[in-house]
Order: sequence, then C-alpha cells, then structure tokens
Amino acid sequence: MPEDAPPNGGAPGPRARVLEMQAKLHRWAVADPGRRFDDLFNFVHDPATLLVAFDRVAGNRGARTPGVDGLTATDVEESIGVPGFLNDLRAAVKDGSFRPLPVRERSIPKPGGSGKVRKLGIPTIADRVVQAALKLVLEPIFEADFKPVSYGFRPRRRAQDAIAEIHYFGTRGYRWVLDADIEACFDSIDHTALMDRVRHRMKDKRVLMLVKAFLKAGILTELGESKETLTGTPEGG
Repeated sequence: MPEDAPPNGGAPGPRARVLEMQAKLHRWAVADPGRRFDDLFNFVHDPATLLVAFDRVAGNRGARTPGVDGLTATDVEESIGVPGFLNDLRAAVKDGSFRPLPVRERSIPKPGGSGKVRKLGIPTIADRVVQAALKLVLEPIFEADFKPVSYGFRPRRRAQDAIAEIHYFGTRGYRWVLDADIEACFDSIDHTALMDRVRHRMKDKRVLMLVKAFLKAGILTELGESKETLTGTPEGG
C-alpha cells in the first residue's frame, strides 16, 4: 500500500490531499489563462499543506542551517515537536499575526575558482515552511503559463533536460547555442514589477500580503547589521 494511502478506504492522507488540490488548481489555470485566483489563503494554512511543506523543508539539505532564530528542522522535531510547531504557525498565519523574520546572510564561493562569492539568504524554519506552503499553492497556477522550452526552477525539470534538447536540435541542423545570464538577477528584481506579475494570476489579498511580506523581510548581514530589502529577493528562500 502506498505510504499516503487512506487506511480501509478512509480520508486521503496529507500528501494525497495536497496533490489533489494542486491538480485542480493547475487544471483550472490551464483551462482559463486569464483567470485570477481568489480564496487560496485557506489552502496555504491548511494543516495538510503545512505538514507537506515541513516535510519538504526538513528533507532539504539546507535544513541543518539555522536562520536568525538559531532553530533547525532537527530542533523542531526533537525539542519542540512538529504538531505543536505547525499548530502555532497555522494559528499565526490564519489570524494574520505571522511576520517573517529577516533572513541570515551567508556568502558561499561561486563554482569555477573565480574567487567571487554568492550571497544566500537563510530564512528561519518557520518562514521556510510558510514559503514552501505558498509554493505548493502558487506553483501549479504559474506552471500553466510557462513555455515548454523553459527549464529553470521548475518541478521535474533539470539542466540535463535542456542539454538533451540542445543535443536533439544539434542533430537537426542547428549549430548555435546562446548562453545568457542576468547579472545579480535575484538582487535586482523590482518588487513592484514582480507583485504586478503575481497579481495577473492572483487576487487573494491575504496571499499577496504574504508574498510581499517575504520580499520586505530584510536581511541580517554577516557583520550583524540589519538591512532593508528595497529590491531583490534573497537567494536561498
């Protein structure tokens, strides 16, 4: 029997419920490209969504790196308890008292031995769980608008898939590949422009407020200084 299968034909488990919700949202988004979704906030703080979100966060290799509050996923599991942690988090999100904390800045060397560094922003575990819950709800909707040739930061798509497509076209007469990059893309994203794009598909004000709150959460630098985030979004959340 699958891990998330309902016992004796009972109610589906959290993972199955979330997958069913995602399938419906994606189907509706594909069927109506101009649809603006409302009433999504309840999905974000649904216990099943938060539980699946926590499992994803805890299973990520960055789960052992704490945010500004010093907590890791292991601390939550061993000291606080996941059910109590998620119940408190759900209550805060639901009643509007939830506020993201600043992300902890961390510099890591860029690959290739260039000597340059890439700055990551490490959110707290609570913030990561809410971000993951938002992603579970929003991703199926925005996935409907991506082109088949888009491979970056998408589920079940990898750089290897793009390379395979290059090989495919390379055997059919194409000879050029253009490699382009937007310098400091994460650092320079305009918040107003980004929120305008989100509003094309979203009209649930509570969801929009959550997205904006994460953009404006701020940064605690490696020197211990607090910085506002007027543009950009920290890479890592």
